[in-house]
Amino acid sequence: MTHDKGELQSLRNGIHHPKIVNGLDNKPMQPKPLGEQPKAVRRQEFMVLLMNMGVLACGIGLGLPSVTLNQLTDPNELVHLDKSQASWFASIGSITSPLGALLAALLMDKIGRKRTVILVNLFAIASWALMALALQQDPQAVYIQLIISRCLIGITMGMGSAPSGVYGAEISLAKIRSRLILGVSISVAMGILLVYILGYFIRNDWHLIAIILLAFQVLCLILLVPVIETPSWLMSKGRAKDAKASLYYFRGIDVGQTHPEVEAEFAILLKTIQLKTGEKKTPFYKTLRQPEIHKPLLIMIGLFCCQQFSGIFVVVVYAVQIAIEAGVNIDPILCAVFIGVARTVSTVMMGGFLEKFGRRKAGIISAIGMAICMFTLAATSWFPWLQIPYLPAVLIIIYIITSTLGIFTLPFFMNSEVFPQKVRGTCAGLTGSFGFLMSFFVLKAYPSMRDFMGAENVFALYGIMSVLSILFVYFCLPETKGKSLMEIEEYFRYGKKGMPKAELEVEMSEVLVNGKTYT
Repeated sequence: MTHDKGELQSLRNGIHHPKIVNGLDNKPMQPKPLGEQPKAVRRQEFMVLLMNMGVLACGIGLGLPSVTLNQLTDPNELVHLDKSQASWFASIGSITSPLGALLAALLMDKIGRKRTVILVNLFAIASWALMALALQQDPQAVYIQLIISRCLIGITMGMGSAPSGVYGAEISLAKIRSRLILGVSISVAMGILLVYILGYFIRNDWHLIAIILLAFQVLCLILLVPVIETPSWLMSKGRAKDAKASLYYFRGIDVGQTHPEVEAEFAILLKTIQLKTGEKKTPFYKTLRQPEIHKPLLIMIGLFCCQQFSGIFVVVVYAVQIAIEAGVNIDPILCAVFIGVARTVSTVMMGGFLEKFGRRKAGIISAIGMAICMFTLAATSWFPWLQIPYLPAVLIIIYIITSTLGIFTLPFFMNSEVFPQKVRGTCAGLTGSFGFLMSFFVLKAYPSMRDFMGAENVFALYGIMSVLSILFVYFCLPETKGKSLMEIEEYFRYGKKGMPKAELEVEMSEVLVNGKTYT
């Protein structure tokens, strides 16, 4: 059987479209791929939802200091933290987050995406339990227990984003991949909102907040029981039967049924693994010579730098304190809740935003909005005529919305799609680790920078970094909208022209479907 170029490309992307002939005009009709049909999409979205429930802990961990520091630093409390201890409480989670990201990089390919997320939930449960049980009257003992709790939630934050994003990327087709990967960012945003709401209603009992979070995390762990592992990971472990069953499930085909489209996709998956079987395993540091690995790695490191040094995490972690410093004339915790709502809504909107504008335009629009908000927020302190009631609150909320529509979300989003299958877990973990390490330095430095420079000048510095982010996205970030994972890999390996035609035909010269050889 001879494939034309279009069919070869469809097979390479994991899709086989059988030609259906219209009885009236004999023109071929292209049916909607199975992975994009309602039943398949519902299955994919349900499993991604279960995987991402535990990821709420990442957002909760980020936002928790904002709603607890006021009580924890209140000198009228029997047990309270001094200024230095408070800064460590807020930032130390970010220094253990790289460890979590490295653990995810090591474990995702070894034990699978699902089991890695199970560990994420276990670390979060341990963190909330330690915080809930910090009942001693000795301030130093409580401080140590709180710091250990923050270290554990830092590991959770580092581990949490990569496996769920990779899971969504691997079970979906290119057209709906964006919304499934975006589930990670939505979960983080909802986690931030959840803890802000808890802080609004429970202002003077951080123990109770911890107990509620502990109960919620146990529920998230239980919800992971029915999750099905991805076909590509199962195939990489030689579990072809399980991989095939998983692929059929995610393409909306019931047990006992078969379909040539899914068989063709399975054949591509099988062949990819067969080609790797017998290959000498190359040490990771040697694979960095390959352009499809080192190019996206450097780009993602740069994008994480843009994210961190433009102050996004600072605004999340110190939301209440920044609202007070910026002269917000409403309840600062209520302002934090508005920030959480804005981030959640804008994260949900980002799926459509990315589909309309693509990754590059979304990043540029986002960075422009962030720069305008930070410079104007700084100007409200520089120029008395700009000291308008509620303007700082509006600027902070707009900053949150614009950052979420691009620079805040894109690094986590693209981290799941730009790396080849063979190193996806490792590279996603490494770049995530780098990003969280940068966040530690930024968060730890903020109180000192604020005291030394003044909050308004720190905001101006974040505005300058947002301008630099515009330049980075414009000159360095590739567009991945609508491309399959294999096409993205080819882009980094061969450039914009893609794989040479002769090499494409050789690669696809033999495809096995239902035991038959297609040549």
